[in-house]
Amino acid sequence: QVQLVESGGGLVQPGGSLRLSCAASGSISSINAMGWYRQAPGKERELVATISSGGSTNYADSAKGRFTISRDNAKNTVNLQMNSLKPEDTAVYYCNAAVRVTVWSWVKDYWGQGTQVTVSS
Repeated sequence: QVQLVESGGGLVQPGGSLRLSCAASGSISSINAMGWYRQAPGKERELVATISSGGSTNYADSAKGRFTISRDNAKNTVNLQMNSLKPEDTAVYYCNAAVRVTVWSWVKDYWGQGTQVTVSS
């Protein structure tokens, strides 16, 4: 099986920064896209940013210019550097990875357990 473990969430004041990290482990042949999603109370889960295995990135409009996604393919990790945080960024942030467990298998989405980010003064 595949496990995704996030870290780096917490409480930060408006205008502050946080760095989220996610490590994938287990039975992994290759990982296609990796990404971060978030879900605020009473709202649906939404895309924050994704990054392909080749390094191409995609950001939600709300994240552009403030957040930076990066990955280390050798370590199967993905990070999200969040700057200029706003109260509306408060949410549970989830790591996602599209994993092929063997060279013959289909790609399957895996999710982390989520990490809380709270932006408040």
